[in-house]
Amino acid sequence: MATRINWANQLTVARFWMAGIMLVCLSLETSWAALVAFILFAVASITDALDGWLARRIYGCSTFGKLMDPLADKVLTAAAFVALVEKGSMAAWMVALILTRELMVTGLRLLLSEAQIVLAADQWGKWKTVIQMVVIMLLLGGLVWPEIGLPAPQSSLASLLGYITVFFTLLSGITYFYRYRSYVSMDSDS
Repeated sequence: MATRINWANQLTVARFWMAGIMLVCLSLETSWAALVAFILFAVASITDALDGWLARRIYGCSTFGKLMDPLADKVLTAAAFVALVEKGSMAAWMVALILTRELMVTGLRLLLSEAQIVLAADQWGKWKTVIQMVVIMLLLGGLVWPEIGLPAPQSSLASLLGYITVFFTLLSGITYFYRYRSYVSMDSDS
């Protein structure tokens, strides 16, 4: 009997590969490599929406998908943000705050899973993801096409986009911790 390929999970795995290749491209100092990174990020962002649609409509939500899909998103955006620091498009402190929020919410998810609670993305988490991906696209585009008004590295527009991203990222993290504050105990036995 032939095994049916779960394309939703294959797209999730592909996002890990695309993140790695994008990071390598962004470490190179050529305009074609920045263009490839821009294209890879765009394709990876589309696969994020597509694999969710496939999982809900065709394949069903698998344990692999529930764990690896958000992890693939975090790896993709973290790789892009770190590379954008190196390129001068974002400040390191901004990316440190963004990554801290992502790790803390991941920890909250693990804590809640012990209580049999699934921490699903709320409206702020969804807005955070959209804003992060749009800002990354704009900043990557600024590496390739700054002459058409996209935010060039170290520009005031790039800084403004960084501030907006940090604000919504932290706001979404605060809403999760506030909602589940009764599960987060500072005086636990661990």
